[in-house]
Amino acid sequence: QVQLVESGGGLVQAGGSLRLSCSTSGGTFSNYFMGWFRQAQGKEREFVGKINKGGDTTDYADSVKDRFIISRDNTKNTVYLQMNSLNPEDTAVYYCAAKAYGVNTYPWGYWGKGTQVTVST
Repeated sequence: QVQLVESGGGLVQAGGSLRLSCSTSGGTFSNYFMGWFRQAQGKEREFVGKINKGGDTTDYADSVKDRFIISRDNTKNTVYLQMNSLNPEDTAVYYCAAKAYGVNTYPWGYWGKGTQVTVST
C-alpha cells in the first residue's frame, strides 16, 4: 500500500513560484507513474501533469504547460511540482497520485490528502 504526503503549499503572490513535494512510502516508488492534480473550490478535480517511472517523460495540461515542471527523485521516493508564473487561477488544493501503469484509462489508485496553494493578486 502506497502512502503519499504532499507538502510545500502556501500563499504566494501572482507571478511568483512555489515548489510542491510529494513523499511516498509503502511501495517501490520507481514502479509507479506519478501525477499531480488540483481542485479549486467549487470545481471538479483536474489533471495537472504526470511523469513516467524513469522521470524522462512528462505530460502536462495545456493550462500549465510551459509554467509547471514535474520531476522525480527515485532515490528519495519523491516527486516534485515546480510552479512558475503563478496566477490566481492556479489557486487550488494540489494532490499527488500514483498508478502502476501509464495507460490513460488505468485509474490512479493512490492519492495524497492534498496541499493548499493560494495565489494572491
